[in-house]
Amino acid sequence: MLYAWELQGQPSMELVSRGLPDEVNLREHDRARAERLAVAVASELSQLDHAIESAAEHWRLERIGAVEKNILRLGLHEIQRADVPAPVAIDEAVKLAHWFAGPRAPGFVNGVLDALARRLGRL
Repeated sequence: MLYAWELQGQPSMELVSRGLPDEVNLREHDRARAERLAVAVASELSQLDHAIESAAEHWRLERIGAVEKNILRLGLHEIQRADVPAPVAIDEAVKLAHWFAGPRAPGFVNGVLDALARRLGRL
């Protein structure tokens, strides 16, 4: 959802959610939860991006791929909320990177989120 939102020029998340392909096949309550999570991440975009850029050594935000960037945003949001233990949030983000990004993305995502979790005292 966040990836589509970014590529579509940041329309309403509801519009993005309704535009997801049928193959996504989300139950209504899962779609609503994903939409709430995506809206929360989008509302913190500037703060999340600043933190990510500060932890991604030698990487400007513009150089980070859209998939990786949105995985990092989501992972950091979950780490900051503390609803999920930081190691679990990092592991889930790394899994997403394995599934949706390039071969080097999982290590990159792990390194950035690990550094951010340590700064926040969550690891």
